[in-house]
Amino acid sequence: MAVTLKDVAEMAGVSRSAVSRTFTEGASVSKKVRLKVMEASQALGYSPNALASSLTTGRTKLIGVISDNFHNPIFLEVFDLVTKGLQDRGLRPLLVNLSGEVDPANSVRMLKQYSVDGVIVASSTLPVSFAEAFDSAGVPVVHCFGRHSETPRVNTLGINNFAAGQLAAETLLARGYEKIAFMGGPKSATSTQDRCDGFIAALQARSVSYSISYASAYSFEAGRAEMLRLIEAGPAQAYFCGDDVLSIGALSAAQSFGLSVPQDIGFLGLNDMKMAQWSNINLTTIHNPIAEVVAKSVDLVVRILANPDQPPQAVLFPGHVVERGSLRPIAL
Repeated sequence: MAVTLKDVAEMAGVSRSAVSRTFTEGASVSKKVRLKVMEASQALGYSPNALASSLTTGRTKLIGVISDNFHNPIFLEVFDLVTKGLQDRGLRPLLVNLSGEVDPANSVRMLKQYSVDGVIVASSTLPVSFAEAFDSAGVPVVHCFGRHSETPRVNTLGINNFAAGQLAAETLLARGYEKIAFMGGPKSATSTQDRCDGFIAALQARSVSYSISYASAYSFEAGRAEMLRLIEAGPAQAYFCGDDVLSIGALSAAQSFGLSVPQDIGFLGLNDMKMAQWSNINLTTIHNPIAEVVAKSVDLVVRILANPDQPPQAVLFPGHVVERGSLRPIAL
């Protein structure tokens, strides 16, 4: 049978309330009593019941981690970092899939049913209205990889997508490409919009031909399908694909046409996901500081729980090019 709080109290020779206070953060208990309780707990193999504790404290320590992009492998890395980060801070992640969800109110109702203490929205494709809906409902929220705003309503963190688009254009120009293109993810995604805007801004007043197109999703299949269409229509010399998984799909399409990379066609991704390093992919890409974004997001959640009245922050992180083998060398 499971060891109970009563068993610990009897072995330690203290009251059950003393045992409860020992395992309640911030509760008052003497060092002598705490030592007795901890020794008895260790001897009996007792672990406090988290659900029972939440009834006493009013805090579940559950943090909803919501996303809608589960088909993109980069989010396996994101979820790994987020869940570990929360657990290391004594919090419990509740992973929620919002793929296909269009009503923020439904998401708020679902998460409130679980009495979450806070929410991390880990998505660049969910509209800002989702994060704002949690804030309006009184649920502390951080939008990880959300769209930057100078006057944010909620805490928002992510790579500087506009600057990344500029960097991508400059990277392709530095290699002497004269016919370049942007192939983004869904046109409705704010990350796609900002990366495209930065890309175009860097090309203004430049004597270079460029084109813009969009895949239906941030996925391998969507990237491959769109690149097959583009190659059949007459491809550019090099593409900034706006996302590594799109780039990998595009590489596959190029290989299907017998095109050599980077001799016949070049590709530049964004994220620097682990797959980009594989020798059969070897993708030149813009590094997205995902670990730093996630760590800061977890830190903000902890700070909001301790001080709900602090003003929201909007934090941008820079990216940088990681040289591999899918672009030709810099032109001298």
